[in-house]
Amino acid sequence: MNLIEPILADAAAIAAIRRDIHAHPELCFEEQRTADVIAKALTDWGIPIHRGMGKTGVVGIVKNGTSARAVGLRADIDALPMTEHNHFAHASQHPGKMHACGHDGHTAMLLAAAKHLAKHRNFDGTVYLVFQPAEEGGGGAREMIKDGIFERFPMEAIFGAHNWPGMPVGTVGVNPGAMLASSNEFRVVITGKGSHAALPHLGIDPVPVACQMVMALQTIITRNRKPIDPGVISVTMVHAGEATNVVPDSAEIRGTVRTFSFETLDLIEARMKQVAEHTCAAFGAQCEFEFTRNYPPTVNHASETEFVRRVLSGVLGPDRVVSFEPTMGAEDFSFFLQAKAGCYFALGNGDGGHREGGHGMGPCMLHNPSYDFNDELIPVGATVWVRLAEEWLNTPAKL
Repeated sequence: MNLIEPILADAAAIAAIRRDIHAHPELCFEEQRTADVIAKALTDWGIPIHRGMGKTGVVGIVKNGTSARAVGLRADIDALPMTEHNHFAHASQHPGKMHACGHDGHTAMLLAAAKHLAKHRNFDGTVYLVFQPAEEGGGGAREMIKDGIFERFPMEAIFGAHNWPGMPVGTVGVNPGAMLASSNEFRVVITGKGSHAALPHLGIDPVPVACQMVMALQTIITRNRKPIDPGVISVTMVHAGEATNVVPDSAEIRGTVRTFSFETLDLIEARMKQVAEHTCAAFGAQCEFEFTRNYPPTVNHASETEFVRRVLSGVLGPDRVVSFEPTMGAEDFSFFLQAKAGCYFALGNGDGGHREGGHGMGPCMLHNPSYDFNDELIPVGATVWVRLAEEWLNTPAKL
């Protein structure tokens, strides 16, 4: 790997910032302290900042030369509503809040890159450093777009990355097209007619309707969806009744739907509504169907993906830039990619062996209470960001 020496030399200081952020996690749109830490660091390094985009977001601006060209680099900054099981020195000081997805590390990598870019400025143009709030369910990217990020900070492309446990440090996974799925939620309320459990013929029991519906929904995946188009329907909640001898008035089922394309999502939503309503009608029950589209699929642009492959092959070695198997997880960087050309890729976070004594006994996986970001990744990610920005701005623009 061709890592940048000044970044390597400064890695311990940046890791200390990362651990401070880890110890003080903040949930979506509450990242005031985190934004303060980011803003102070950027200001200390002579980087102009803009605060408040997407409520708690921070954008740093590093300019050099006379070119009007610009590129964006993004890191998410929020934590998850989880209680950490680790007990090392930098564990969360706030029960019920934890950096269990590595956004503290993403922030640290972009800060390290920012410091180097500001000091050396080996490019002609502008690098926008996008520290985005509320990735974990809040849609912070969407809110930054609503606040005019691409009008206020016009950039040709934007790039994002996520640490990926299980991949070796120094390895990058990337593909053109879909990297991550859309995230959607559904809720079905089945209203019947309550009765004594010994006299079910006097009521309309919503429980067998719910059971029938749960099984029928899966036929959408097996019989309506084209087999080569990925899609998942997961019923994750079923609520009904309060007493063993009472047929309840209603039952409720909830869950999620994941797809890689809007066409498949449109099909699934339409068929789910039909199945829910007709199943209820068959039993004489009433149906209330709700479907909420949260995050769209994260779809990389072909040209920008090839650019990432080329640049990172030179930084890390061609054998370390590998194909990424798309996952049904979701990411709100998808909103940025709908509005602007760009690419989202995965950075190997190792197998968990980096964790210090006092870590939880669970695996070092994303959204696990025993997770911790691997600080060895900081100089790797920072070097990646610097080289992507420099190469983008120093390569002649396409006509």
